[in-house]
Amino acid sequence: MQLKKMLRRKRLSAGRAPMILFLCQMISALDVPLDLVQPPTITQQSPKDYIIDPRENIVIQCEAKGKPPPSFSWTRNGTHFDIDKDPLVTMKPGSGTLTINIMSEGKAETYEGVYQCTARNERGAAISNNIVVRPSRSPLWTKEKLEPIILRNGQSLILPCRPPLGLPPPIIFWMDNSFQRLPQSERVSQGLNGDLYFSNVLPEDTREDYICYARFNHTQTIQQKQPISVKVISVDELNDTIAANLNDTEFYTKSNRERPPTFLTPEGNASHKEELRGNVLSLECIAEGLPTPIIYWIKEDGTLPINRTFYRNFKKTLQIIQVSEADSGNYQCIAKNPLGAIHHTISVTVKAAPYWIMAPQNLVLSPGEDGRLMCRANGNPKPRISWLLNGVPGEIAPDDPSRKIDGDTIIFSNVQERSSAVYQCNASNEYGYLLANAFVNVLAEPPRILTSANTLYQVIADRPALLDCAFFGSPLPTIEWFKGAKGSALREDIYVLHENGTLEIPVAQKDSTGTYTCVARNKLGMAKNEVHLEIKDATRIIKQPEYAVMQRGGTVSFECKVKHDHTLIPTITWLKDNGELPNDGRFTVDKDHLVVADVRDDDGGTYTCVANTTLDNVSASAVLSVVDVPNPPFDLELTDQLDKSVQLSWTPGNDNNSPITKFIIEYEDAMHEAGLWHLQTEVSGMQTTAQLKLSPYVNYSFRVMAVNSLGRSLPSEASEQYLTKAAEPDTNPTAVEGLGSEPDNLVITWKPLNGFESNGPGLQYKVSWRQKDGDDEWTSVVVANVSKYIVSGTPTFVPYLIKVQALNDVGFAPEPAVVMGHSGEDLPMVAPGNVHVNVVNSTLAEVHWDPVPLKSIRGHLQGYRIYYWKAQSSSKRNRRHLEKKILTFQGSKTHGMLPGLEPFSHYTLNVRVVNGKGEGPASPDRVFNTPEGVPSAPSSLKIVNPTLDSLTLEWDPPSRPNGILTEYTLKYQPINSTHELGPLVDLKIPANKTRWTLKNLNFSTRYKFYFYAQTAAGSGSQITEEAVTTVDEAMASRQVDIATQGWFIGLMCAVALLILILLIVCFIRRNKGGKYPVKEKEDAHADPEIQPMKEDDGTFGEYSDAEDHKPLKKGSRTPSDRTVKKEDSDDSLVDYGEGVNGQFNEDGSFIGQYSGKKEKEPAEGNESSEAPSPVNAMNSFV
Repeated sequence: MQLKKMLRRKRLSAGRAPMILFLCQMISALDVPLDLVQPPTITQQSPKDYIIDPRENIVIQCEAKGKPPPSFSWTRNGTHFDIDKDPLVTMKPGSGTLTINIMSEGKAETYEGVYQCTARNERGAAISNNIVVRPSRSPLWTKEKLEPIILRNGQSLILPCRPPLGLPPPIIFWMDNSFQRLPQSERVSQGLNGDLYFSNVLPEDTREDYICYARFNHTQTIQQKQPISVKVISVDELNDTIAANLNDTEFYTKSNRERPPTFLTPEGNASHKEELRGNVLSLECIAEGLPTPIIYWIKEDGTLPINRTFYRNFKKTLQIIQVSEADSGNYQCIAKNPLGAIHHTISVTVKAAPYWIMAPQNLVLSPGEDGRLMCRANGNPKPRISWLLNGVPGEIAPDDPSRKIDGDTIIFSNVQERSSAVYQCNASNEYGYLLANAFVNVLAEPPRILTSANTLYQVIADRPALLDCAFFGSPLPTIEWFKGAKGSALREDIYVLHENGTLEIPVAQKDSTGTYTCVARNKLGMAKNEVHLEIKDATRIIKQPEYAVMQRGGTVSFECKVKHDHTLIPTITWLKDNGELPNDGRFTVDKDHLVVADVRDDDGGTYTCVANTTLDNVSASAVLSVVDVPNPPFDLELTDQLDKSVQLSWTPGNDNNSPITKFIIEYEDAMHEAGLWHLQTEVSGMQTTAQLKLSPYVNYSFRVMAVNSLGRSLPSEASEQYLTKAAEPDTNPTAVEGLGSEPDNLVITWKPLNGFESNGPGLQYKVSWRQKDGDDEWTSVVVANVSKYIVSGTPTFVPYLIKVQALNDVGFAPEPAVVMGHSGEDLPMVAPGNVHVNVVNSTLAEVHWDPVPLKSIRGHLQGYRIYYWKAQSSSKRNRRHLEKKILTFQGSKTHGMLPGLEPFSHYTLNVRVVNGKGEGPASPDRVFNTPEGVPSAPSSLKIVNPTLDSLTLEWDPPSRPNGILTEYTLKYQPINSTHELGPLVDLKIPANKTRWTLKNLNFSTRYKFYFYAQTAAGSGSQITEEAVTTVDEAMASRQVDIATQGWFIGLMCAVALLILILLIVCFIRRNKGGKYPVKEKEDAHADPEIQPMKEDDGTFGEYSDAEDHKPLKKGSRTPSDRTVKKEDSDDSLVDYGEGVNGQFNEDGSFIGQYSGKKEKEPAEGNESSEAPSPVNAMNSFV
């Protein structure tokens, strides 16, 4: 039967044939079910190079499967290994694994050799690799006598290790007697061979315990070499006795002077290195020289692979992992120091043990089918391919007409059941071999589906869905997929069928949910299986944690909100740097938040929120940067120490994730100001050294503080102290002054130098002086520990030249500057002359005077001082001395203004000159008068005795009349309810009055009054007041707006008269027993605004005027306070009520007696703001 070749992946398009997959018989994923007959297959075996621990039993593994179960046999060193004859060897039942019991007796070395396992049944035989069994070895170092090594400072040195050969090779390291690893650097490092290389030695390399250790991991043992003693000395320490006792091998004669590099390893200018493909290529160059050389690497004919290249051992070792043939070539290492450079070329060749290109795969064929086994491998050199049949070389295997061997391929045609066998492919070259078993199993089996029935697949939407359909059959079945109970074979583009029968939906959607059926067919039968697919919503993080910056000690919170399919239960996990959160109570996790309290430096990192369900997981990360002020700098060092400068260097502390912007350097002077720190300078945050200027004779200590955006660090520890040499002072005292405290002395003062400025011991001051205008020589005196000197017996207020110079035990400061001072002042001798006054106005006067001669001032002119006082009131003519006032004019002014004078007053003044000592004599008094001014406001104003039409005003005169009062002016005006002002009335009142009554005012009206006094100079300030005239009870009815209308007043009079007539007529008729036809007469003579009375109760009908109960027009309303302005109407209802006792109640109802009845009912109040009708007014009567 012709082979059907299967594609690895097949995508079917809509409209094409049903999705059918023809699978190839040679696929590796095809496993024969274990219930079917099949040749053996090796499933587990020991490694080819099997190093065992000689202290434990030897276990050589060999496991296999097959039907029927295979039997096992072993060969040792190419011959049959009869395990039954060796009581120490047992085979595990149902397995080929051997156990050799050497713990009870026997030695591991006895069982060294090459072992091979064979698993056999009726269908064939499979063989294992050749397993080379060797016991591990950890031999001891050979005993040797190691002489001490003595060499000079700067020489190179190699301490050999030369560990014993072990199996596997040991790991080498150097330690001291305390089992502490020896520090290594660019100068001192360990080579690949285990030796310890010194590019140059230093005195601190002297020690007696350089010990090389070899660790044998397989046996977990460590072997130790004898300690090596090294002593590094200077040339001066050598003497003839020591030199005579040293031979050439014990003493290294290389010069300790600086020298260019030379290589310690490898030797020469070129070398060769061979490495196998897939291993790690390690190239090494170690050089000596002074200063210590730096190593660089290049590849001459290419570039170093970026992702596979690593530098070890301070760049002395170049490593390339997963090396391949492409890495062959020339590599050059370059050693360089300031005195020169040297290079070494390493030629690298990469060889390759055999490796698979295509290993043979098990082949299942149906009787009569064709097939092939292929075995393809590569290597350098190219491997040789050979075939074995059931462990027997193909050349001597039984002939089979269905089989043909063609190099790396075996071709099968028209196979039968007897063609079943296990074939071995061997690919080998000088670096190794590969061995692979592949069986040919000839079977006739109908299809079977190996995937469990009704399997439920749950998939996240928009992700691939893979529905399994593992199958077996011989001949190889074809596979079809269907969706739904009656669906047709799947043809859609969205489906992909894999060669192992799996159906893939690349992008599953909600409508992909359903039941899918897999059908497998061959000529022997058919099998099918149903699986179910559910599509779930994806889990999403809708609120991700955000980047946070937090200062040390704070609290930070990360939020992580998740949305998920309602049928899935997510679990939220928080990670720090992809690991678990620290087991610390400061970390708190609730539903949506991670809270970190009391944040520390090591809390910084990446925090990840991971939401997991059974189907998917999603994560989001945020970085926490823990910031704080920097850590203090450390390792302060003073170098380049000169008389007036020093270089300070330091090592910055941790910047705590906020860059250092600057360093602050402070100093302490332990000699003069111990414990006080002063600012020395500030430098950039990029600097770690500073050149500092120093002053002489200061015992300096320095400290450094680092500054970032959060603040400054704590100070570093203080540097070592540095005492500078003494020197003469650099500066002289400042603030030198010469002022006399008495008329006959000169007080010289200065600001003394501090201890920092003294520059040396014995600080003193040389004080010198002489008269400025004389020919005298300088007079000098040397003083100490003071800041002033008094010169006695000087003339009064004479200019002096003064200078103060600093000096110490070393010498004088530079020549000081000369300043001018004056001897002591005395009071002025002469008063200003020609004083006269010009009166500008009632409150201001101008004073003039002649200056006092400078010689008479006898001091520094401060100015002129005017004393003035009010001596007499012009109005009252009584003498009354007031307190004197003083006004000072600075400098040499000869005139000044006197403000704030009182008008109409009598003033006296004098002038005096002022110097630093005080005032001189007063000038003769000058008298002047101020003119009248406007008065102040009256002292008080009050309104008393208000009546209906009058108000009485009482007041007190102005407290400051500022002249003779001529009259008072009173202005007043009414104010209505809307605060609008009425016409202004102006009234003049004699000056001798303090009371005034205003008559003929409007009743119940508010008035505003303006009142002020006048002199000949004009009107003074006014005082204001408000008052209201009283209200009469009879006026209360005028609260109603309509009552102010003239027509209403006339109408009410007519109605009152009519009612009076009607009452009289009714009274007469009643006495006569008759009736008065009121209604008829009313009908005949009806008033157009009055309706007839009602017949049933004798009362008037409703008022029918169209204006009734409507608001009055603007301007006709009464004020809101229910008062009636006099100017609106001079009429009053009172005028109409005479003879009838007419009056208004407080509520505005009218009460009257018209018929002689004594009784009255209570009147109803009219609270409406609308005008009542006349009839309503009458309805209040009984």
